[in-house]
Amino acid sequence: MIPVTILTGFLGSGKTTLLKRILNEKHGMKIAVIENEFGEENIDNEILVQDSNEQIIQMSNGCICCTIRGDLARVLSDLAAKKTAGELDFERVVIETTGLANPGPVAQTFFMDNEIADEFLLDAIITLVDAKHANHQLDEHEVVQRQVGFADRLFVTKSDLVDEATLDDLRHRLLHMNPRAAIKVVNFGEADIKEIFDLRGFNLNSKLEIDPDFLAEDEHAHDHAHDHDHGHDHDHANCDHDHGQCDHEGHDHGHAHHHHAHHDDKIKSFVFRSDRPFDPNKLEDFLGGILQIYGERLLRYKGVLYMKGVDRKVVFQGVHQMMGSDLAAKWQPVEKKNSKMVFIGIELPQDLIEDGLSACLA
Repeated sequence: MIPVTILTGFLGSGKTTLLKRILNEKHGMKIAVIENEFGEENIDNEILVQDSNEQIIQMSNGCICCTIRGDLARVLSDLAAKKTAGELDFERVVIETTGLANPGPVAQTFFMDNEIADEFLLDAIITLVDAKHANHQLDEHEVVQRQVGFADRLFVTKSDLVDEATLDDLRHRLLHMNPRAAIKVVNFGEADIKEIFDLRGFNLNSKLEIDPDFLAEDEHAHDHAHDHDHGHDHDHANCDHDHGQCDHEGHDHGHAHHHHAHHDDKIKSFVFRSDRPFDPNKLEDFLGGILQIYGERLLRYKGVLYMKGVDRKVVFQGVHQMMGSDLAAKWQPVEKKNSKMVFIGIELPQDLIEDGLSACLA
């Protein structure tokens, strides 16, 4: 299986700079880069052989660059066929979407097309966010919110052009939209290219990454808004849902308190947690119904579940209506059995989903 990384981000966020590094640098990796020819800056002009009509061009550092002049699935099939025939040698694929593209359909290609699914493994979606223009772009363009919502990792670029408070506000905003994506401030002149690979963002493993600071920052926002301490002796199922998830530990995280700007983003996330086991049949029926009705509005969702009568963790994740689940490791005697699920989507009915999930508990 050939791992694939999808690179996305709005116009001017730095995708071309990063791709040039991949295609020029002596990194020792054999990478095929699929570039959409509607990109804001055509890479071919500067770093490829000029008079070439070929769709697939070999680079001097062992990389390959090809342009999408049609269907992505066909380009991938061509690459796979040439690799099998020994005509091309590459170990992984990077796909650059255009700055105006929704990465959802690109990701779905790897689930819907059996031939592609047999050859390629979607590793991760990486979204580049321009620190200077991000807040305005997120306000103006829903596609930018989608790019953030789909991400497994967020690279914040051009951070040298903003002050620390602006950067902190942006990070807080991105966390609310997608708490499962690690946020990294990068300078592509120095960043390690290896950091974009093997993130296993689409793997069904039992590790559910949610930024731990997501809890802490929300606690502080809650304190500021209501001018009282958020009590921790309440029933976990009855968290104040306005702040997404509760910090059940009650620790003081020692973060500086900031007044974050309020952004009414269409794309938001929330986390559901419970120490009680799910009834498998009820949960399957409920999730099936939710996907049928709200599938198009669900960008990414993932969970590690405690199921009644099952001695293993059940992991699931999906994109839109396509969901996969699997049995993971056994619950260890020292582990506290619980479920945690994160949903990222467009104007999702949070209360309805949370109430429905609570009703599926055994």
